[in-house]
Amino acid sequence: MSEHIRYTRNRREFLTDAFCGFGGLAYGALQASGATLNPLAPKLPHHAAKAKSVIFLFMAGGPSHMETFDPKPLLNELHGQKRPAEFGEAKYQFVTNNATLLGTKRSFQKYGKSGIEVSDLLPHTAQCIDDIAVIRSVHADMVVHSAAQYQMMTGRIIPGFPSMGSWTVYGLGTESDSLPAYCVLPDPHGALEAGQPMYANGFLPAVFQPTVMRPGAKPVLNLNLPPGVRLEERTKTIQYLKAMNRAGIQGEDNELEARIAAYDLAFKMQMEAPEVFDIAKESEATRESYGIGKEPTDDYGRRCLLARRLVEKGVRFVCVTSGGGPGNLQWDAHEDIEENHLRMAAQTDQPVAALLKDLKQRGLLDSTLVLWGGEFGRSPESQGNKGRDHHNLGFTMWMAGGGVKGGTVVGATDPIGLRAIEKPYHFRDIHTTVLNQLGLNQHALSYLHLGRKERLTEIEGTVIKEIV
Repeated sequence: MSEHIRYTRNRREFLTDAFCGFGGLAYGALQASGATLNPLAPKLPHHAAKAKSVIFLFMAGGPSHMETFDPKPLLNELHGQKRPAEFGEAKYQFVTNNATLLGTKRSFQKYGKSGIEVSDLLPHTAQCIDDIAVIRSVHADMVVHSAAQYQMMTGRIIPGFPSMGSWTVYGLGTESDSLPAYCVLPDPHGALEAGQPMYANGFLPAVFQPTVMRPGAKPVLNLNLPPGVRLEERTKTIQYLKAMNRAGIQGEDNELEARIAAYDLAFKMQMEAPEVFDIAKESEATRESYGIGKEPTDDYGRRCLLARRLVEKGVRFVCVTSGGGPGNLQWDAHEDIEENHLRMAAQTDQPVAALLKDLKQRGLLDSTLVLWGGEFGRSPESQGNKGRDHHNLGFTMWMAGGGVKGGTVVGATDPIGLRAIEKPYHFRDIHTTVLNQLGLNQHALSYLHLGRKERLTEIEGTVIKEIV
């Protein structure tokens, strides 16, 4: 047996062989002293990153590509006719077999040095088009809201998987220790079809879950200390709760660890966050640029401005949702595409443009990746006489900032907007590109779950190289 023993020949080899042992001793010492390793501490990316944070402007319900960023003159020419057979078939929820094509009443114009065409529905966003990369060939797998929302957020069509926000925080941690790493700013009209699971951490440890803010003017309640409670008293209370919770931990308990971290974060937020959430500290000109203080832009403008303030303070991922509650309160234009999209665009267009300009003016657009889009688009055929059904075969999303080449258009749908035919990109390619800009490799960012290394992109996504 002695010939199988390899003795270390020098100090370097000894330290190399013993490294894991020293690591175990160090970890044991940390545990014994009550210290813990912070899972939300900033982590190095896998490769050089262009972006440090993400703001996802989620247009829930499915905005129509044909009314926003993808002009289709032929669709207007064929208005009222049956879809020509050469365009192929499509499966819908509500469009009937005898439905006819529906032209658009929107007009398009070229904007910026890039000359990209944008609808008159979005005049403010159009002014920022040279900072935007328009992806006209996105496609996905589902035509029902819940499954499509799951796939857009998590890469899967069923609940229980981590969202791209949770994956981002798992991969990079956060640069703020007094604010949540991942925030969702929901629409005040109510929940969406996929509910909270589409934003959630899935099987990732609970510490990577989102913080879902309250809708309205007060996104977080009780930020200030209660009357008569001194800082020293609150500090002792938090320390006592932490000690009691740690005393009850048996082995690995990520739910309890997340609860402890939540108490700590809540305490730190009471100390530092009130200023972040107080948008009254912004100049009047800034608030006006977002449309705050007037309708219909006040609510979405407040949330877009808060998103900027959050990433400015180191928050890693912010989702700002437009649309909530039952169908027509989302971008879900089954009955009347004109009424629905004019209303939804009026709420969001000015705030979105203000966010892009504000980030750029403050030098934050280079490090903040902005993503815009919904879970699918709308059908070329009419539902009834004036509406459009859900449509997953070809639609538009866009990105800006975070190393993305603005003033570019990628891909195309066919002449009636039915199907992505040129450089089609799936949701998993959107996810891969987001991760790439954050310096994260889709394969390296994995988590062992039920014996399988899971990742956001499920199988294999492609970086959209035309825009990075």
